[in-house]
Amino acid sequence: MKQESGRAVHSGHNIISLHLNAEFYLQRGMQSLDRYRYDKALRYFRRAVETEPYNAVHHINLAGVLSETGDYESSNEILTHVLESLDPNLTECYFYLANNYMNMDMLEQSEQALLKYLELDEEGFYLEDAEEMLEILSMELGRPVKVRSIRARQALFEHEQARMMLEEGKFSEAVLLLESLTRRHPGFMAAHNNLALAYYYRGEMDKALQTVHDVLEDDPGNLHALCNLTIFMHQMDRHAEAVVLTDRLAKLYPLHHEQLFKLATTMGIIGRHDHAYRLFKRLLRTVPPEPDASMYHYAAVAAVHLGKYEEARRLWLKVRNLDERPDIANYYLRRLNEVLERGWSQETVFSYNYQLPFEEQLKWLQAGERTLAAQRRLDPVVRSSFFWVLRHGQHDAKLQVIKALGLIGDDEVEMALREFVRNPDEPEDLKDAARSVLAGLAAERSGAEKGAGRVEPLNSLVRSSLPTWEQSWQDVVEIALSHMEKRYGMTERYDMQALWADFLRRMYPWTPRIRRPEGWSAALEYLIAKMHSRRITYLDVATRYGISTSTVRRHVAAIDEACGLREKMGTVFSDFGGRI
Repeated sequence: MKQESGRAVHSGHNIISLHLNAEFYLQRGMQSLDRYRYDKALRYFRRAVETEPYNAVHHINLAGVLSETGDYESSNEILTHVLESLDPNLTECYFYLANNYMNMDMLEQSEQALLKYLELDEEGFYLEDAEEMLEILSMELGRPVKVRSIRARQALFEHEQARMMLEEGKFSEAVLLLESLTRRHPGFMAAHNNLALAYYYRGEMDKALQTVHDVLEDDPGNLHALCNLTIFMHQMDRHAEAVVLTDRLAKLYPLHHEQLFKLATTMGIIGRHDHAYRLFKRLLRTVPPEPDASMYHYAAVAAVHLGKYEEARRLWLKVRNLDERPDIANYYLRRLNEVLERGWSQETVFSYNYQLPFEEQLKWLQAGERTLAAQRRLDPVVRSSFFWVLRHGQHDAKLQVIKALGLIGDDEVEMALREFVRNPDEPEDLKDAARSVLAGLAAERSGAEKGAGRVEPLNSLVRSSLPTWEQSWQDVVEIALSHMEKRYGMTERYDMQALWADFLRRMYPWTPRIRRPEGWSAALEYLIAKMHSRRITYLDVATRYGISTSTVRRHVAAIDEACGLREKMGTVFSDFGGRI
């Protein structure tokens, strides 16, 4: 047999053509990049572009490699072609252009491209890098770069709040904030994706599926949405659809770290451990300077499923050395020893979630550990498992979870149990159990209020972050709410309480003595107005709250210094001097 021009010619009359598609060239190009073989990567990416000339991703990959090799001019030609002829919505191309122009010492052109990126990009994927480039450009040009607007800033602030709520297991609060955010910013795909996850964690599969389908309708290639949908199909035992999606994901080779991590974890969760292992190993090689403990855990789980037991042991020992809390690594090392001694059993579970398994945390809760530090060990993913069982589990499992939720006893739990009691499809004995838990929580809270002589804050975000709560702190919240009720929406009022809680938490136990709560209330309103791009001056709030402008300035400066608002919000707070 001899090889000719991409086809295999056999003796006889049968000819089998080898059609090398764009996915083949993309895969080979990514492998070459991993080995820093830019010459080969260029050849493969060029072939991918030739094979699928209308696929903007291939063009951007090619532009990226050209930039790595120093051919900035050719890279810019490709990026301009993408924006003008293929997809003008790929706003990240402006960021790439700005980077190339800076390397070419074409500073004015870099400035123009960077400002274009900041004005158009909704998700702020490269926002931190862009702001660093702004500082460099300002120094190089010898003048400040005039930023007209940063489209992603306000949405990113709220999105980061929602993401933290998800990490803390506050799924209902995250849903409220993300629903508001997606209504106001319908093109903010990352917020839609996290809203789908929030619905999923609450067990609301219909809403989760609808949300992720909405994302894919607007952006069919959105990697996070494809990964979420694949997990949903897998969890719902819709195997045929899950296989199709998995095969599609297996052909993707994202360049960005966050997307690569999302793909790797998805492949692991759905059981494609070989693919997950390769991706996690790639992440461990390329993430500087030292990946966190969870990354080694993910690679260890993939390795143990592939029978690479010594490799898994080495990785979990690395986890134990990196993490201040070695209980997760120790648990999985014990499970690994059991496998080596007795082999796999039906009870053997190695989860990609960096946490103790559901059953272990349920045992811990049932043992009665109720201290604040102990409750914080309950992983958000386990909390989501509780809520999932409450909606979709069997009778006995629901009863067990209702009792366990009573041991947690926060606002998220109360909301879930009240919703459960209102559900006409749930059996009365389970509703009675939920009512009993709710009554116990109410009695416990009432007793705590009487014993401590303090008023409970209005928001779980406020009360959960501090071991005590002073009446004067609550006065600040209530005065601010009374002034903000008619001028601001729910989101702004929520942000005000979140900011006050964050300030007190950072200052505790050296919190300031509150002599006139109106001053702090006015400062909170001023800062929230700035966060939400509202026009406001120190004189405005000082007049409304009956205090001096100097008092407002002083308290604004104190909150800013403690919470790092100037660093977080950038130009939004550039006029801290105030217009009076």
